[in-house]
Amino acid sequence: MTETIHIGKDALQQLPELLKNRAFSKVAVLVDENTLRHCYPSLKPYLPEHDLIQIQSGEEHKTLQTCEYIWQRMTELHLDRWAVLVNLGGGVIGDMGGFCAAVFKRGLYFVQVPTTLLAQVDASVGGKTGIDFHGLKNHIGVYQEPQAVFINPAFLQTLPPRELKSGYAEIIKHWLIADKEAFLEQRHVGLVAADWDSLIHQSVSIKSRVVEQDPLEGGLRKILNFGHTVGHAVESYLLEQPGRALLHGEAVAVGMLCEAWISRKHELLSPEELDKIETFLASVYEKVTLSEQDIQQMAQLALHDKKNTRSTINCTLLEGIGNAVYDQPIMVQEIVESLRYYTLL
Repeated sequence: MTETIHIGKDALQQLPELLKNRAFSKVAVLVDENTLRHCYPSLKPYLPEHDLIQIQSGEEHKTLQTCEYIWQRMTELHLDRWAVLVNLGGGVIGDMGGFCAAVFKRGLYFVQVPTTLLAQVDASVGGKTGIDFHGLKNHIGVYQEPQAVFINPAFLQTLPPRELKSGYAEIIKHWLIADKEAFLEQRHVGLVAADWDSLIHQSVSIKSRVVEQDPLEGGLRKILNFGHTVGHAVESYLLEQPGRALLHGEAVAVGMLCEAWISRKHELLSPEELDKIETFLASVYEKVTLSEQDIQQMAQLALHDKKNTRSTINCTLLEGIGNAVYDQPIMVQEIVESLRYYTLL
């Protein structure tokens, strides 16, 4: 992975040097109404003359329609291929801003300044960009690494508790796939006493190590998808149900419970390990109410997962806590059964 990642309270102080050294022709900053109000004032002192592009917040706006607006504004601002787009926001801003930059005039430079825990520990790192399409999560996108990532944990102070819990799910995922010791230790610490600076460094280190070995997800990088085969299906389905939308991490928490159960069904995970995972996740995340109709339709959505080959659903499972195995074929019926199991927990 070639991107440079700066983490800490002084991370933004490194931004002017990057902008000066690269001598970008223009600087534009992508924000939503929340990051404009709460985060932009902290970023502005480190920027040269620049323009703002503002969109609406929320996963429901991570669409081609919003991309068209961004591209139109980039055109109006006369951004050329030597301009840079600074994406100031959470996963939606980072994913969509990166995608818009990556394809505008066949490729514009961009920088990630993640402001949510989810974006800081996962979405901003690794060069995945994309948008949702017709209810399917991240269905359109490209791999394109940013010039740099600037992670300031102080931005977390602007987040409501629900957003912190959403990002925490990706931290838990990293423990489950690659750090058994951290999982066993942190499950006794919990969310309230979390040391975010330390956890961000730890999670970014795990993800960076994986991505460096497999930048285009040909193999090992697929372990980062643990919880996402079922989680994306849950998230995509509920996003279309009025008043039932989940944050990404909340859906991934459901997915991790289900895929841990499937891991146990495949005799990869012991009953004791499954119990530890269930107990910890249940202590952090509220149960999502699902009907049988919900379950059936969510399972069908998993057939569209990007990791699938032909009609085979390829899932990442746990072969013990701290060790993930990818490209594990599972059946739609197993997803149905795992979601039924979830509803009974």
